[in-house]
Amino acid sequence: MKHVFRKGNQPQAPVILLLHGTGGNEQDLIPLADLVAPGASVLGVRGNVLENGMPRFFRRLAEGVFDIEDLVFRTKELSEFVDTAAEQYDFDRNNVVALGYSNGANIAASMLFHDAKALRGAILHHAMVPLRGLNLPDLNGVPVFLSSGENDPIVPVAESRELQTLLEGAGAQVDAHWERNGHQLTRTEAEAAGKWFAEHFVLNDLEK
Repeated sequence: MKHVFRKGNQPQAPVILLLHGTGGNEQDLIPLADLVAPGASVLGVRGNVLENGMPRFFRRLAEGVFDIEDLVFRTKELSEFVDTAAEQYDFDRNNVVALGYSNGANIAASMLFHDAKALRGAILHHAMVPLRGLNLPDLNGVPVFLSSGENDPIVPVAESRELQTLLEGAGAQVDAHWERNGHQLTRTEAEAAGKWFAEHFVLNDLEK
């Protein structure tokens, strides 16, 4: 997968797996990572699917209607890519936190839905329920930051709340952050994610 890896100066911090929204690329969220997790190493990945020339992480049949077969395949593909990247760049595969927006947040959620060990934690900006009817793995204690918009035209409030309920039902520790700014990613939610990240990872890791 097309990607960029940048080694940080905080070796104890999780590696931040950057997953862009539709039409983005592996570089898009690096400034966001610098705000949320300063000093952390970052692995920015570009989705392997094209929709009208725009990169995505998996196919969809219509807006809000996912190609589930492709989603499952691409989720496995991404997890295996992170496995390979951990060996290539010599980082701890068990110390990876996803930071995803929109389509990228959806595949990060799918990683959590499929494998309890895929991610140490996740920051999901404007995510949908990736798929339903799946028995989720034991996510006990996995921290998840979920930011949503009360007037998001793409992700209804009920969808965001359902995702939170499903993750919490599997044992994840979900912190929900709500805004009234539609589907766009705002600085205030990025700052809230940064505060959450520091509390759950930086401070905890320093105490160990």
